[in-house]
Amino acid sequence: MAKDDRAEFAAETEAQAREMGGDDALMRQGVETLLAADRYRYSYLWTWMGVPIIQMPADIVATQEAIWRARPDVIIECGVARGGSVIFMASMLALLGQDGFVIGVDVDIRAHNRETIESHPMTSRIRLVEGSSIEPATVETVRAMIPEGARVMVILDSNHARDHVLAECRAYGSMVTPGSFLVIADTVLGHFDEAETPKQRSQVLYRGDEPLAARDAYLAETDAFEVDATLNGKLIMASSPGGYLLRR
Repeated sequence: MAKDDRAEFAAETEAQAREMGGDDALMRQGVETLLAADRYRYSYLWTWMGVPIIQMPADIVATQEAIWRARPDVIIECGVARGGSVIFMASMLALLGQDGFVIGVDVDIRAHNRETIESHPMTSRIRLVEGSSIEPATVETVRAMIPEGARVMVILDSNHARDHVLAECRAYGSMVTPGSFLVIADTVLGHFDEAETPKQRSQVLYRGDEPLAARDAYLAETDAFEVDATLNGKLIMASSPGGYLLRR
């Protein structure tokens, strides 16, 4: 009978992921490849269950791993865009086999995007909240939607300016339950110098005014979260390296 090597394999892959996370040269190669692919709007080319997801493949897989580990009852995503991400997360909750749902928050949920979401097979697991993610009324609306005792995961993927992301961290970080994740998206912007920063965007943000800077500021003021070294270590060719924070 073949040896059961599952634990050994898991330990080996975890060690490799952590080691890769410290390979700055490899990270730089990944950033350069992303910059080269950006002229084709690489992150815009993907769909989930027929709906544009506007994510890097590595981040989709990493988010799947985070959901499987945390097994949340509620996932809050700030930033709905075309709807692919909330549909992806709703489908993950369905695969978990529990009665979980996703709360999608956006300052402007356009009619055609709302129609896409509300006509999708995953719509029963999605709640939409229109309003600024950092307005107190919006935050309280979201908080009131969380059932008592629910396990909660949060993903911040709306306005990526530092101060906005930091305000989101402060507003939603306390909603994340121990053993679950706060995901700060688009931290890769903190790895670009000024000349490299993508300019063909509705929001052009330079190093220091982006999500990685917000992450660092938030971690400096709270000890509730830590950067998950294993999960983040795998994130080359990704939009959110270092952005997966585990609630202690």
